[in-house]
Amino acid sequence: MKILIVEDDAELARELALLCRKWGFEEARVKDFQNICEEYHTSHADLILMDINLPYFDGFYWCEKIREISRVPVLFLSSRDQNADKIMGMAAGGDDYVEKPFDPELLLVKIRSMLRRTYEYTGSDKMYISQDIYYENGTVVGNGMEKELTRSENKIMSVLLSDKGNVVSREQLMQALWNTDEFVTDASLTVLISRLRNKLREVSADREIIHTRKGIGYYIV
Repeated sequence: MKILIVEDDAELARELALLCRKWGFEEARVKDFQNICEEYHTSHADLILMDINLPYFDGFYWCEKIREISRVPVLFLSSRDQNADKIMGMAAGGDDYVEKPFDPELLLVKIRSMLRRTYEYTGSDKMYISQDIYYENGTVVGNGMEKELTRSENKIMSVLLSDKGNVVSREQLMQALWNTDEFVTDASLTVLISRLRNKLREVSADREIIHTRKGIGYYIV
């Protein structure tokens, strides 16, 4: 497995590269911070370690750009420990967040967990959401379009579809995400649901797929 290191601090990037090799991963380091998407494309990385404070554009910007072309897991690394930054990271399409200075063993656990679970919930069976919309291999398809889901969105879809027709509480969804070692708060769950709804609207000609039971949770009919 290959890890792309997006870190402009040369010493820290070198330290991360050494850790990756020590743990048995291939590593690649971004050199051109104006063309991070291109460097990701040529690296064929399986996971991205993404700093937030970068030259030219921040890590949130680049995560959003990468999400337009890939659902590769993105782990944010940052000395900024405000919850708002963690929520922004989730909104941008990130999968998890580690604060600097980080414990190498914690970083390893998160990397291995993300690599192991990235496609765990995408299943190969086609699941019909409605007569003309289906979910397969981490992608929702309909209206002549395909929209790839992130790992967090996949987990939410998996839980809602596995209990289709019934209301799933916000607490159940948060617990399901916590069980995959993802950082999630009440606010970040709202962001994830909103982002998933927007993707579903695109493939359903603006029909509402995820419904809300006020004060309780969400359901798909």
